[in-house]
Amino acid sequence: MRPKIFSAIVATWVCLCFPVTPSLGLEKINVGLGSFSAMHGDVWDASEKGFFTEYGIDPQLIYIQGGPNAIGGLLADSIQYLLTDGAAPIGADLKGADAVIIASAMNQGIQRLMARPDIKSPQDLIGKKIGVTRVGAASYNVLWIMLDMWGIPLEKVKVLQVGSSTAMLASLDKGGIDAAVLTLPSFFVAEDKGYRLLGDAVTMGINTLHHVLVVRRDYLHTHQDQVARFLRAYIKGIAYFKQNKEESLAVLKKKLGARGGGKYLERSYNLLAKDYERVPFPSLKGVKTVLKFLAEENPKAREVDPKAFVDDSILRNLDKTGFIQSLYRK
Repeated sequence: MRPKIFSAIVATWVCLCFPVTPSLGLEKINVGLGSFSAMHGDVWDASEKGFFTEYGIDPQLIYIQGGPNAIGGLLADSIQYLLTDGAAPIGADLKGADAVIIASAMNQGIQRLMARPDIKSPQDLIGKKIGVTRVGAASYNVLWIMLDMWGIPLEKVKVLQVGSSTAMLASLDKGGIDAAVLTLPSFFVAEDKGYRLLGDAVTMGINTLHHVLVVRRDYLHTHQDQVARFLRAYIKGIAYFKQNKEESLAVLKKKLGARGGGKYLERSYNLLAKDYERVPFPSLKGVKTVLKFLAEENPKAREVDPKAFVDDSILRNLDKTGFIQSLYRK
């Protein structure tokens, strides 16, 4: 048999027996998730439905507890993309880090301040014990903003660092605290238990950049094509989540398991599907809000330009092409 014919036969046999898999040739990246909650339904959908694969990316989604740890992983290049709250990258940048916000799927906080039934108004909180996860975390910042909007100085209440929303709910039940800033699905549980809703970050219009996408500036400059493809897949995940309830609920159940909140998962989905931004431009108003409370510990936050923490140039180009609008055409 001639060599060329033999080679062709071998090549055909290899193709038939070992077909090319979608993962071959994909760019492998690590994506950090700043929390383990339904909040990440958008990126989970993008991954589970193959949108990243469609754009040549193979992402490993990694949960990293704590903003400083997540930012540290980004700066060390152990993760290339990070989904977290806005305070983490902005606070790090004020200290000289190289991180920039390129998108924000949720510009408003979703926390709710829940209190004992006998606390009927915000003024009744004076002198009471209010739980937050930790000082400087999103729950603490939202509480600070709520109290400021109600004209109540922070020092007029007793802020306690309790830990997770689940831990705060347990402390409420035992009488250890009088109120707590909870996130989903814990505030749904609190409502069903009869606790009073005193403040809702969404209805109060509190812009805190609750769910932002962050990369290093140098990575953005050297991987612009990849970042553009990542954004396409991620935005497609947002659109899919907003428009496909049953399929997205199935993904949430798969990812969260018993920690998903059971009967509260659908309520979490309904809230997120409504509040995710179709076009996830980072809110400069949100940046200003974050800088305002960071200024309490870092005076430099009063002097910087809010635009310095955002680079939405690739997102703007995607928006101009009509790509995002096309995802919502029926």
